Amino acid sequence: MPPRRILVTGASGFVAGHLLPRLRAGFPDAVLTLCGDRPGMVALDVTDAAAVDALVAAARPDACVHLAAIAAIPAARAEPDRAWRVNLFGTLALAGAVLRHAADCCFLFVSSADIYGRSFRAGIALDESAVLAPTNTYGATKAAADIALGAMVSEGLRAVRLRPFNHTGAGQSEAFVVPAFARQVARVAAGLQPPVLQVGALDPYRDFLDVRDVCDAYVACLKRHEALPPGVILNLASGTPRRIGDVLDDLLRLAGVRARPETGAALLRPADIPLAAGDAALARRLLDWAPRIAWEDTLRDVLADWAMRVRAPQGRRAPT
Repeated sequence: MPPRRILVTGASGFVAGHLLPRLRAGFPDAVLTLCGDRPGMVALDVTDAAAVDALVAAARPDACVHLAAIAAIPAARAEPDRAWRVNLFGTLALAGAVLRHAADCCFLFVSSADIYGRSFRAGIALDESAVLAPTNTYGATKAAADIALGAMVSEGLRAVRLRPFNHTGAGQSEAFVVPAFARQVARVAAGLQPPVLQVGALDPYRDFLDVRDVCDAYVACLKRHEALPPGVILNLASGTPRRIGDVLDDLLRLAGVRARPETGAALLRPADIPLAAGDAALARRLLDWAPRIAWEDTLRDVLADWAMRVRAPQGRRAPT
């Protein structure tokens, strides 16, 4: 049976901007309770356990998509206590409330491939059996929540743990590598900065996805949740690692811009991984899911988004 009441945390964030239209199209009769900071949404601090409990008791969702998180690695590094409160304890508060008030709810937890960390040093595409060995605060908080939810499955939590690899698209902040590049390329194209781009390490390889493909996987999970094994873990990956420097070159080519990269020490990560790639065979089998959006289309969309943003007052995103 499709969900009739869907609770979404982090509903004003980047991913939700692409997910909500898909939820409305996929579940047109469902009532959506959206937790975020935009008009019409419910303001919710996930670290306030009493508020979380009251909301879940009132909404009684039969599906919950938990997107709320401190999602940028630099932000988690800068405020580790906050990252632990939100990413671990906020997740536990929400899952506990679901167990108490909506025991049949499908709890869709958006984890991260960053939790594999040092396991990527094996140099192969990792599947869900890989050891969790995070190398930063963000990955550690997500790994802890992932493990804790797995334990709660034995208490009756109907958890689906998703581990998406790097995903990008229109609307993402410059705290992430592809939009960080695209913003600078768009500024050069608009004559707003000289043709010099501040970059971090360009030689690592990463497994990139379009955010819309990732959101399609989330919707597929909700549609098939009754058939998924309890506590299932699913990687979401393209299986095609791309060199960071090549991504920058592609953005410059698509924008018709010439610029030289300049390495900024502040952009280098202390424990970077040379290659991170994922094996999403299980998601393909259980969800009948595979990435479908061409990588160049993704890059064009990110460039177009930033071309609008850099021309808008104070760099704000232009209305659509």
